[in-house]
Amino acid sequence: MTTVNCKQFPLVLGLLVLGWVGGCRPGGSGNEAGMAQRVNLTGAGASFPAPLYQNWAITLAQKDPNLQVNYQSIGSGAGIQQFTGNTVDFGASDTAMTDQQMAAVTRGTLLLPMSAGSIVMAYNLQGVDTGLKLTREAYVGILSGRIRRWNDPAIAAANPGITLPDQQITVVHRSDGSGTTGVLTKHLSDISEEWKTTIGQGNAVEWPRTGNFVGARGNEGVTAQIQNVNGSLGYIEYGFATNNGLAVAALENKEGNFVVPSDETASNTLAAVELPDNLRAFITDPAGADSYPIVTYTWQMHFREQPDPVKAEALERWIEFGLNEGQDVAPNLGYVRLPDSVRQKVAAAADIISPDYTITLK
Repeated sequence: MTTVNCKQFPLVLGLLVLGWVGGCRPGGSGNEAGMAQRVNLTGAGASFPAPLYQNWAITLAQKDPNLQVNYQSIGSGAGIQQFTGNTVDFGASDTAMTDQQMAAVTRGTLLLPMSAGSIVMAYNLQGVDTGLKLTREAYVGILSGRIRRWNDPAIAAANPGITLPDQQITVVHRSDGSGTTGVLTKHLSDISEEWKTTIGQGNAVEWPRTGNFVGARGNEGVTAQIQNVNGSLGYIEYGFATNNGLAVAALENKEGNFVVPSDETASNTLAAVELPDNLRAFITDPAGADSYPIVTYTWQMHFREQPDPVKAEALERWIEFGLNEGQDVAPNLGYVRLPDSVRQKVAAAADIISPDYTITLK
């Protein structure tokens, strides 16, 4: 286990520091000791990882009552705004910030991928609880408003053993600025020239006005709409679907195979993409026979400059917990455990936040 890298205080100065800082205080050493004083951290942003981050916050507070983390699910777009405006201690987004966005942050930005997950096509269709397959033509057509009924030939052709009703498809989409939307539309733009030239990509796009589209805020809102509307289909994070008992479609991948979203198929996707040194990777259309086609890392946004040494240590402890115990619980909540190579890159990048604390990987 790596020991804490504490600054060497002169004796007199050390005696004057009544609370001592982090792992440098007497009676505790390294990362195994808790915070010496109460610290409250505020984070906000993507709804995609919200259940995971909120789980981490509760568990970490049980381990160290002096470290309290409050994470608010407000969407990636709002998270970037609050982070840029310096109103939170960290932000979160399902799409990595652009160079232009990062340049607007006066304290500098660290983009840290802390988890990953699949974006799924969840649906509610009476009589069809499992087994639905959607070709690329089908799910692009549904989301573009060109395919509006469940028994459309583009859907029926891939589902010969399923009786599909002559019923309108109610498409549920995000109404807020959303990294989930950004990831989905980047994928759709990559696989469909039609989508790229008509709707395009972004955290917020102009959805078709065909009368069968309904907007909702957050993964939470889209999930609730799908649950309540028979004949609906929408895009949400895999964990929201599984934890709420929603049916999900198998999607056609780049190799022409229909892949059901799962921890294993998402891991296959991550394995096919190497994360670069800047920790920004956009997985638009992964190769691999068993890869699920829509998988994304989700990033926390941290300030490079943190003038408060106590808060700096608290932030590194939060990141350290997420990279260790946090990864152990991720699969149970529908997220993908980060590969060890990624954990190592994230830990090394985050170590600059606090010069008096070294992140340890277990």
